Amino acid sequence: MTVVTRFAPSPTGFLHIGGARTALFNWLFARHHGGKYLLRIEDTDRARSTPAAVEAIIDGLSWLGLDWDGDVIYQFPRAERHAEVARQMLAEGKAYYCYATPQELDEMRQAQKRAGVPMRYDGRWRDRDPKEAPPGVAPVIRLKAQQNGQTIIQDAVQGTVTVENAQLDDMILLRADGTPTYMHAVVVDDHDMGVTHVIRGDDHLNNAFRQLQIIKAMGWPEPVYAHIPLIHGADGAKLSKRHGALGVDAYRDMGFLPAALRNYLLRLGWGHGDDEIISTKQAIEWFDLPGVGRAPSRFDTVKLTNLNAHYLRETADAELLPLVLPLIEKALGRPVGAAGLVRIERGMNGVKQRARTVNELADNLVFYARDGAPPIADDKARGLLTPDSKALLGRLAEAFAGLNDWNEKALEEAVRKFAEAEQVKLGQVAQPLRVALTGSTASPGIFEVVAILGRDEARARLLAAAG
Repeated sequence: MTVVTRFAPSPTGFLHIGGARTALFNWLFARHHGGKYLLRIEDTDRARSTPAAVEAIIDGLSWLGLDWDGDVIYQFPRAERHAEVARQMLAEGKAYYCYATPQELDEMRQAQKRAGVPMRYDGRWRDRDPKEAPPGVAPVIRLKAQQNGQTIIQDAVQGTVTVENAQLDDMILLRADGTPTYMHAVVVDDHDMGVTHVIRGDDHLNNAFRQLQIIKAMGWPEPVYAHIPLIHGADGAKLSKRHGALGVDAYRDMGFLPAALRNYLLRLGWGHGDDEIISTKQAIEWFDLPGVGRAPSRFDTVKLTNLNAHYLRETADAELLPLVLPLIEKALGRPVGAAGLVRIERGMNGVKQRARTVNELADNLVFYARDGAPPIADDKARGLLTPDSKALLGRLAEAFAGLNDWNEKALEEAVRKFAEAEQVKLGQVAQPLRVALTGSTASPGIFEVVAILGRDEARARLLAAAG
């Protein structure tokens, strides 16, 4: 059997972080078993589905690197196929026309509410002759669900889950206008796409019992269900907007790398021993459903940020350059010049050791891209440029002019000798030097910075700071 999984989002908004994890688990399971991972856009809700949302979902999945097999499948154009299955069930006596009016259904629900019983359709048209239908009422088609016994699901994550069939009502398959309901369309599409494993959030577990009624009525193969626990916030509450940005696009904008986000989402509800840093190759090799836990996982932005810092350090400078350049140019308000680009490339490795996000990396590289003195970051940095330290910087600029070698080792030796000659501690030179060259009290090693800036740029910045 070829494993076939699917990710089937509704295009009513961005790609939620929970949806991204569901897509990741489906993708990994299919890749682990050498199967297929399909993408289906469930756009039957025409009032809420938007092209912008479809684009956001596809863009988010592409950025995460979760490539799907074949073309994207759209649910809405398949409406006639959904109706065809409903009509087949009607012809076989497994479904029936229901002529109950909206007013009748409302009165039924109100009566059930007053009686304190579960609100569900009472089957009033289940065995009635359609000849009794009132004039002018367009019927819906309802499933003739099993009323006795139990429906049992051997869920690959939740274990054995059972529901009494008496709790399941005769759900609508086709509305009065002939359009399919979501519950019906999902089953038909999964069957036609050959889906063997339905991996989704456990908020869909109750849907599975109802959808199995359609599958059994049609005599179709039952998929393996795997309902994964939802993601909660760090406070243990169900993840919501108050916990912060929830769209994949927002995490990209905040400077997280796709590999880091994949790794973090993988560890939300799935584990492989004590392993925390898991490459994509390892994830494909190791991932399987028995490793998914039953308890909700907690989304922790601090842990994600720390993991992202690791991936930044491990990512090649050449891969990071196109990510940071647009951010640097935005900060500068102009394109980066040729000299600035060379300095950025040379300084990337030193700066990325301290950065946690792409945005931080870009912010900390801007000083390399500038021509001339950088703006001073804050009062603490400004306070280091006293009249005495400015005078020191001016004399240091002249000392730099006479250096034969321009490398980290030679520069460190020169600055140490300069401090001794000036009868001051090294820090009294190094910290004002850092502020003059970078605009900040924090940077990579100061001698690395001086070496990368080059003699002319370093002296120009020192002289500007000296006033």
